[in-house]
Amino acid sequence: MDTTAARLKKRHVFAVMIGGIVEYYDFVVFTFFAIQIGHAYFPSTDPFASLMLSLATFGIGFAARPLGGLVIGAYADRAGRRPALTLTLVLMGLAITGMALIPSYATIGIAAPVLAVTARLVQGFALGGEIAPSISCMLEGADTRRRGLWVGFFATYSSAGALVGSSVGLVLSYVLSRAALDADGWRIAFLLGALTLPLGVWLRRSLPETYSAPEQREERHGWRSLGRHKRILALNLVTVAGGNIGFYILQYTTTYAQNVLHLSARVGFASTVTLNLVGTIALILAGWLSDSVGRRPVFIWARIAMAVAAVPIFAWIAADRSPVSLLVGLSLLALLHQVGTGAAWVWFAEMLPIEIRGRGYGTVFGLGVALFGGTAQLVVTWLIHVTGSELAPAWYLVAAYVLGSVAGMLLPETAPARSDAAPLRTAAA
Repeated sequence: MDTTAARLKKRHVFAVMIGGIVEYYDFVVFTFFAIQIGHAYFPSTDPFASLMLSLATFGIGFAARPLGGLVIGAYADRAGRRPALTLTLVLMGLAITGMALIPSYATIGIAAPVLAVTARLVQGFALGGEIAPSISCMLEGADTRRRGLWVGFFATYSSAGALVGSSVGLVLSYVLSRAALDADGWRIAFLLGALTLPLGVWLRRSLPETYSAPEQREERHGWRSLGRHKRILALNLVTVAGGNIGFYILQYTTTYAQNVLHLSARVGFASTVTLNLVGTIALILAGWLSDSVGRRPVFIWARIAMAVAAVPIFAWIAADRSPVSLLVGLSLLALLHQVGTGAAWVWFAEMLPIEIRGRGYGTVFGLGVALFGGTAQLVVTWLIHVTGSELAPAWYLVAAYVLGSVAGMLLPETAPARSDAAPLRTAAA
């Protein structure tokens, strides 16, 4: 069992969550306004080329995430969770403010896309380092028998951030004209995100430190110890990859609704608001279920169900082309996806010893997000373009979830309520 320096109270949960909320708010806002950002920084006579360059900029931020996970994760294992969480928020503030204020290509020329790419790299580095100390703090500070519920509630930061981001996009689409959004209206969404970060830094200063490990932790549990857990790390990379492909494809629906289904931007925004609301509830349910029946069955069955349902639901949406099919279909997919994800959050963290949890979780999550999450929307846009198939996103989802299910079957159970669960500190041994 972990030896922790302090336990979290309910009032501390939001302080841990706020960085993740801003993270997903930022990425969802970027996704929503990918077309407008493309016009601002990558003008082209070919709308497809402009959109692809915008999505590539979105994806390049993910390239820095493994480095952030590695560097800041190791810092969290050495100095503690709280200082690492403060550092990530400061970096996020610099990056998101930059995206809001960088002039367009028409104003400063080639410097505009260069600065935009730089801002995304800084953001990616910060976000890569955010997840490991956050999840470690929640896991180590939670009551042993309620880790799944606490971490499941914490994991709602992804849906909560996406929900806030999609809501802001929806409101702006109603308040501003299309011309105003294309000009500078989209920048308002980034500025609103930047305004929350000083509050986040202040809140995190009050967090108790949950990390306490032996004095010789660097000698006994340094970088070489990651190699002793390579099987756990490799299998979890597969599950993380599948989860991120699913999440970012679902968040792609605003662009999908406009470019493929030719529905209005408002319908696209509304669908994303709905699926994120459903996803938030599903994450909490998944955490509670994983405490009762185990992490492993909840994850595996949810992923199998998602693999089976993806193609029929996307086929219905593509054939019907109505707001109702889009809202209902995506809500069902979001429910299945987030039930599996809610169990996965706590499951992977429990498999790693406390002394390497920061660097191990951060590195694997960063790699999974960079290689598969950050490229998901770019790959899907390209697949739809070259195949002409509106079901390309669904088949990509099926492949991701089948592989994730197989990887999950090879991983051990860790829930304390299960008699076959190994102790937290040695589960990965």
